[in-house]
This record gives sequence, structure tokens and C-alpha cells, in this order.
Amino acid sequence: MKIEPEIVPERSVSDNIKYYTDGKYRWTYDMNLFTNPSIFILIWMIFFFIILGIFTISIIADAIQWTEIFRERLMYNLRFFCYFIIGMTVVSGLGYAVYAMIMGGKYCVIFEMDENGINHKQTPDQAKKAKKIGAATMAAGAAGGSLSTIGIGINATRTEMYSEFKRVKKVKAYPSRKVIKVNETLNHNQVYCQKEDFEWVKNYIITHCPNLK
Repeated sequence: MKIEPEIVPERSVSDNIKYYTDGKYRWTYDMNLFTNPSIFILIWMIFFFIILGIFTISIIADAIQWTEIFRERLMYNLRFFCYFIIGMTVVSGLGYAVYAMIMGGKYCVIFEMDENGINHKQTPDQAKKAKKIGAATMAAGAAGGSLSTIGIGINATRTEMYSEFKRVKKVKAYPSRKVIKVNETLNHNQVYCQKEDFEWVKNYIITHCPNLK
């Protein structure tokens, strides 16, 4: 996999990261989708918080409508919530396995970073595959009347994400998974890099984010 910008490298930060004449650092990363759970965890958390929001609204509605038997209703809802989470985990796992196989077992990305922010984008070949998967998922969701499936499809077609450092509120590092989470209020990005570059990339991001909590 090669980066093919119209500019050329000016110097090397490491064997993997190059600094280009347009003022940007660039590197590529091929993540094994079967051994690194970062993307699966992200998908699972998106589903979890959607379900948690629905569950919370349900509890509030029950507290208002079923005051006298609220305890019984709460226990019923908790059991339903647990079963739903288990089912969601199984379905998400199967869907993720299919996605990983279609993508050839790898998630291939190019990172571009300068003093203002960092851009995370899939390689052209993978972006085409991801958009086809997203389109098929949206069509299946529309046919089945599932808004959540349509939402998943829309998210799958997003093959590029930019994080502006001045908007970043939180940075979380996970060295074992070689991932750095760069979170704005409504935009959560994930930055991947090799083990030998991890500390350098993490420190660069942190020192360029003036509004970290």
C-alpha cells in the first residue's frame, strides 16, 4: 500500500512516518480485523448507547405511568435489556465477521496530520468496498423498515474522518491495540500507528490539542 500525494517526503520521523513538503505527516496502517477488536468495540458501543437511551426513556415513562408497580416494571425492563444486549452482541459479532471477510481481513488506512488536525481515511480500494457494503445495508434496512440498519449503512459509507485539534476534548491511548482515540463533542476518531511510533504520535496529538479536559 502506497501513499501517492502530489508532493514528496522532506524527511523521516521513523521508518513508517514521513514529513512531506506540504507540512503534513503521513503514514499508512493495516489493521488485522480478526486480532484487533477496536472497530468491533466501536460498533458495539454505538449500539449499546442507542439501546441504553431507549431503555432510559422507557424507565422514565414507567416511573410516571406505573408508579404503584414501578419496581416490578423496572425488573422486567432490566431483564429485557440484558437479553437485548446479549442478542445485539451476537448479531454485531456475526455482522462484523462478514464485514471483515469482505474487506480481506484488514482495515487499511492513511493518516495525514499537521498542526491543525488529523485526517483518517481508508485507502481507495477499501473505500469502494465500504461504500458498497453501506449501500447494501441501507437498502436492506429500507426494505425491512429498520431505521437502525439504515443508520449502520450510512455510517459504513463514511470512509474519511477529520479531527480538528482545537475542537478535541479528550484523548485516550490504548497501546496494546495501537489505537489513540481522539474525541470531539460529536466526532470520535480513532488513530492507529505502529508500536514504535505510538508515543510520538500520542504526544504530538496531545500537545496540539489546547482544549483537552
